[in-house]
Amino acid sequence: MDGVSYTHMTPVQSQRLGIGVIYQEFNLVPSLSVAENIFLGNEIRRGILVDKKKMEQDARNILKRLEIDIDPKTQVKKLSVAYQQIVEIAKSISRNVRVLVMDEPTAPLTINEVDALFELVRKLVAQKVTIIYISHRLEELFEISHRVTILRDGNYIETQETKAATKDGLIRLMVGRPLLEQYPKRDIEPGAVVLEVKNVCSHGFLKDISFSLKQGEILGISGLVGAGRTELARAIFGADEIQSGEVYLDNRKITCSSPQKAIAEGLALIPEDRKKHGVLLSMSVAHNITVASIKKLTRFTVIRKARENNIAVDYVEKLRIKTPDLSQLSKNLSGGNQQKVVLAKWLARDARVYLFDEPTRGIDVGSKYEIYLLMNRIAEQGNAVIMISSELQEILGMSDRVLVMADGRIVGELSKEEADQDTIMKLASGSAVNS
Repeated sequence: MDGVSYTHMTPVQSQRLGIGVIYQEFNLVPSLSVAENIFLGNEIRRGILVDKKKMEQDARNILKRLEIDIDPKTQVKKLSVAYQQIVEIAKSISRNVRVLVMDEPTAPLTINEVDALFELVRKLVAQKVTIIYISHRLEELFEISHRVTILRDGNYIETQETKAATKDGLIRLMVGRPLLEQYPKRDIEPGAVVLEVKNVCSHGFLKDISFSLKQGEILGISGLVGAGRTELARAIFGADEIQSGEVYLDNRKITCSSPQKAIAEGLALIPEDRKKHGVLLSMSVAHNITVASIKKLTRFTVIRKARENNIAVDYVEKLRIKTPDLSQLSKNLSGGNQQKVVLAKWLARDARVYLFDEPTRGIDVGSKYEIYLLMNRIAEQGNAVIMISSELQEILGMSDRVLVMADGRIVGELSKEEADQDTIMKLASGSAVNS
């Protein structure tokens, strides 16, 4: 840094040198307010006392620069994933950083929020701040970067001037082989209705939600952050209470008052935050794969290890999960392989309906393609998929139909032929008439 070599850099030392990091995994204190998190370790004081009012005012100004309306007094644990990411960004720019490392900063953000972030990045660059921007979204690199460095399997591969690079060329360097198509082709005629949701309301947020899901279908759900997409998945899965309305599975009314009952009915949730709700980080790959099927593996309350290992080996091979062995702790796997472990858990359980919430968040291009193939395989086997995604290209590339949500309601339903980016965004932002 500034011509000085550091071999044992500490976080405190890096901060003093003007290096800031926005981590892919949040580094927030859930019980503290937005303002307290933004100034954590750098509190504004009046004498020996912390000046909360000043911190809240400064936090409000920083958030205004991001064009985000968040109350600085709100506890972080009450925010959605997207807003927690914004707090991380605000925390970093509250210090006078000279080098800012941004690790997948837009993963949970919508298009409008990404645009606001990019505008801020450009302002920082104009102020001579150096940005190291880590992303799997190649279109972002072409929009804001000057140079692109490719890493693969922990190794440096190549650096290119962005203006001379191509998307196909970068993908080839990332995955080590040509990737002929971004979204795998699938030609399945959806069958009978598998899941039907009628007039569901939940906690005063979901409002009169009704839709159907067919056998062999991938149903995309789009919308802005806060539209109610994740809340809908959680309500169907029994993680949040349904106050009124009905859910039918294979023409049979079901009552999923808890995730345990939803699992017993054949529902599976691949959650938005896989580290918090998807995998047991401190447990082995084998246990994570079999945890939802544990009753089938036990005899007199004792787990039959040989059978557990056989099932785990089978899915590690089928899903091509990269792990040294079955005893590897899940926290040591890459994001893509953790996602495959979550999916293996439900495949081992023989689920009927799969709810994918942001299935490829923070995953590289090669792993994304493999997840898409697995989703197609689930549909081809006669099951059904609901896919919630903030990436419009993913929605358009993978969905047979698209539902658009806004303010806790379904505001539009589009066939594959009708769906395009402009139509979805108009519905999601409320600037189009409900179709």
